[in-house]
Amino acid sequence: MNRWQIGQVRVTQVVEIGPVPTSPKFFFKDPPPDLVARHPWLKPHFADAQDRLLLSIHCFVIESAGRCIVVDTCVGNDKPRRHPDWNRLNGSFLKDLQEAGFAPDSIDTVLCTHLHVDHVGWNTRWADGRWVPTFPNARYLFARKEWEHWSQQPVEAGGDDILGDSVRPILDAGLADLVDTGHRLTDEVRLEPTPGHTPGHVSVRIESEGQRAVITGDLMHHPVQCSEPDRIVHFDTDRDLARATRRNFLACCAADRSLVLGTHFAHPTAGRVVPAGEVWRFEVL
Repeated sequence: MNRWQIGQVRVTQVVEIGPVPTSPKFFFKDPPPDLVARHPWLKPHFADAQDRLLLSIHCFVIESAGRCIVVDTCVGNDKPRRHPDWNRLNGSFLKDLQEAGFAPDSIDTVLCTHLHVDHVGWNTRWADGRWVPTFPNARYLFARKEWEHWSQQPVEAGGDDILGDSVRPILDAGLADLVDTGHRLTDEVRLEPTPGHTPGHVSVRIESEGQRAVITGDLMHHPVQCSEPDRIVHFDTDRDLARATRRNFLACCAADRSLVLGTHFAHPTAGRVVPAGEVWRFEVL
């Protein structure tokens, strides 16, 4: 578990899965065989000896102005999923969250940066034969643009019913708020539109006492994208927009020295974006 202090704001990471060694081919279209070797700074934190990328699935809990905000709820237990490593998990995430100091009923806000499978799973849990909200005292925030996009997409035959088991039960319970992509949660925490990976994707900006941090969401999956920002990602809905968003994000973070908290970055997870010629690299704290 990692914790960071940004002015008066505290951010805690709770890991569900990882770090997991992953082939670059899982994320990128036609990656070169020497993708990791080109960037020796990736080791030892973000790549292994076999030149596989190390990935993590975790949430962040933000404590700001008396609010307790969970950002992204990972994969979740008991969900039927096509990905074999995520199918009907039986993990200790809720126990780990509680041991970090956050009982489910103490959470007052849940924010999903977007509505992909590994960001909404713990929105709900299986109880009494149905999916019920995991955080019963929370308002769940979804970007309106994101919901409008995915709610119009049919579930593929044999596909994951992500909205059916992890999002619609929240709306049915009356706990959902559809918000603008620039929504402000507190004076210190706000959303920032970062579209491309999905149409309504958001990152989370934190500013307190002159200090800055940002939670990426999936505008980047791995620190290697600091040095390879234009490489095509299989999972980006609009690949051209995603590349432009990524470059703008990296340039801004390098300029203002924001602490970057990667939503899938393996431990130590946090660092700074620093210029490296025409691209950048990720410098751990």
